[in-house]
Amino acid sequence: MMKLHAVVVKGKGRTGRGFSRDELKEAGIDPKQALRSGVPIDLRRNTKHKENVKILKQYLRSSRSERTSKPHAK
Repeated sequence: MMKLHAVVVKGKGRTGRGFSRDELKEAGIDPKQALRSGVPIDLRRNTKHKENVKILKQYLRSSRSERTSKPHAK
């Protein structure tokens, strides 16, 4: 599971519910692939924030490097 970006509303911080479809699309992740990877999706959101896209791209890079560095068990 990945940590979500904290949102500040009226001076109070709260954790987001998930990433929007547009953020996933810009980061190059299919929604089904995101769910399999444990990336939360908020279907109600329509906004696209650059910070969230940046977080998703970093997550993709780190998860790909983990997959390639682990040896396959026989």
